[in-house]
Amino acid sequence: MNIKKAKDEIKDSIEAYLVKDEYGDYVIPVESQRPILLIGPPGIGKTAIMRQIAQECKIGLVAYTITHHTRQSAIGLPYIEEKEFGGIKYSVTEYTMSEIIASVYKQIEETGLMEGILFIDEINCASETLAPAMLQFLQYKTFGSHKVPDGWIIAAAGNPPEYNKSVREFDIVTLDRVKKIEVEEDYGIWKDYAVKNNIHDAIISYLDIKKENFYCVRNTAEGKIFATARGWEDLSNIMYVYESLGKTVDFDVVYQYIQNKKTARDFSSYLELYKKYKKDYSIQEILEGGIRNAYVDRLRFAAFDERVSVVNLILSSLNDYFKKADRADEFVTSLQQELKELKNQLLSQYAKDKRPEDIIKPAVEIKRSNISKMKKNSLIKKSDEKLQLDVCDKLDEFVFEIVKKGISSCGEGFEFIKELFAAEVEKRQAVMDKTSEYLDNAFEFMEHVFGPSQEMIIFVTELNSGYYSIKFIDENGCVKFYQYNKELLYKQRQKNILNDIDEIGDMLNSMQQ
Repeated sequence: MNIKKAKDEIKDSIEAYLVKDEYGDYVIPVESQRPILLIGPPGIGKTAIMRQIAQECKIGLVAYTITHHTRQSAIGLPYIEEKEFGGIKYSVTEYTMSEIIASVYKQIEETGLMEGILFIDEINCASETLAPAMLQFLQYKTFGSHKVPDGWIIAAAGNPPEYNKSVREFDIVTLDRVKKIEVEEDYGIWKDYAVKNNIHDAIISYLDIKKENFYCVRNTAEGKIFATARGWEDLSNIMYVYESLGKTVDFDVVYQYIQNKKTARDFSSYLELYKKYKKDYSIQEILEGGIRNAYVDRLRFAAFDERVSVVNLILSSLNDYFKKADRADEFVTSLQQELKELKNQLLSQYAKDKRPEDIIKPAVEIKRSNISKMKKNSLIKKSDEKLQLDVCDKLDEFVFEIVKKGISSCGEGFEFIKELFAAEVEKRQAVMDKTSEYLDNAFEFMEHVFGPSQEMIIFVTELNSGYYSIKFIDENGCVKFYQYNKELLYKQRQKNILNDIDEIGDMLNSMQQ
């Protein structure tokens, strides 16, 4: 299955494991909660989805790569304990608490979260001395003599043998005690992730054309060659920083992340063309409604790759505006939620003799402290962290404006805050209106240059499948999108019907023969 389906499967399992009955006991007993074993090629996001699941389920996460551990750090150090059995004293070997188990308890103390995921990566590559402990861990949920706390679900990941010579096969006894999920790479699923997580538009545009270059891991006579989802994402990060510093991303830089010379060279060449297209075709001018005849004439006779690249450039720029619109909407929604909570405090009897800043400032400080704690324990996404900090900054601005205006009454302060909030709502609407205008202009350009062509199909299909684009269109509408999407769906249904007729005809012919 793909990584998205695997994530859903794991999340469903964890939610099921954490269901309790009316007595507070887990419906599925702890001893029957099978550890989750995720097996798949390297660099496709196995570790990333564990972090996402923990954040979405609002539970803790402790992650370890077992190849970084010795037997002592994983199991604990031995010591001699005196014990008495049947009236006779014996010297018994005990173990200090495992570093891994101790980390679970430490996070429980720091976060107050009694439930979570203990994730062990590369579990089937453990050293020979650790291998028996890993089997015991999966079968009995213990490291040495210390048990994983109830409410903490074990998840592990590993690579298939063809990707790593150090892999050790698990026996049937162990496999029969785990929930094994096999996952494989899938560009379409990764693209959804890439769009949401701001992967460089040149990478997405290139892989849309050369999907076969998205992922490969193999041994050759010249050594290992590979390109992975992790590699493309890390390349994207360095590209953004290099661009901000005015540095060039050439083959040497690309090859440091995409260690397949053929793909690295191909992408490096494409990147140069992509930059050229971006310069030659003023995408922002197109979105603002400008259509130059020079663009039209050149694109109509350009190679298919160039036409698709320009379409992707338009889509990429639109997507930036869709993201800004979504961010503006989320910001106003989050700010409104905070103000609802502050309203109860500002208008309460407790605030009667207090100034507005005496109520708002402590609330903002508490919120910042909670954000910091969640960040420290990886319980909040970076985008959510920035959003909530922006809300805090805006509340600080509101306090500044209240003090500046000389308002001392909490009731009067809240009425003034409502005016300030209304201005934020207007800003949000301005972003929405501008984005709608740009989307309409993009359709006008596509119609003028390409008409009802393959390029238009690509344009509409990408809008229809993009997370931010479809969210924006659902909420704000777009007449041209609905028109072309309806035609596209009609043609697809027609094509499916014709294919079905052909298949039935083939079956009848084979039966007659």
